[in-house]
Amino acid sequence: MDNERNQRKHESVFSKKVRAGKRRTYFFDVRKTKGEDYYLTLTESTKKFNGDGYERHKIFLYKEDFNRFLEGLEDTINYIKSELMPNYDYDEFNHKDELQEEDQEEVFVPKKSNPDSNIDDDISW
Repeated sequence: MDNERNQRKHESVFSKKVRAGKRRTYFFDVRKTKGEDYYLTLTESTKKFNGDGYERHKIFLYKEDFNRFLEGLEDTINYIKSELMPNYDYDEFNHKDELQEEDQEEVFVPKKSNPDSNIDDDISW
């Protein structure tokens, strides 16, 4: 009963998966709280070198921090691009990634019609 309540507590409503190389994948998941609020989880999933599973790191980002987070991220990326590595071709990997577009997907997660369902709300890895 508690597990079922926890699953409904943080219902997933949207997910985007971005492959970044052979061993790294990013997940952007919008979750809904039982209080009808939304937040974002950013997950980096990296395949372990020994091939024994994945290592995951998660950041929870709440609506009141969206603007500051985005501004900080943009400022930092722009600094790297303009000050530290201005001659680097940042589009280099976009061309390679176009071949792997099927690996970048958005997923809308439908709401459960049956609250007693045992379907897991977490995004499958």
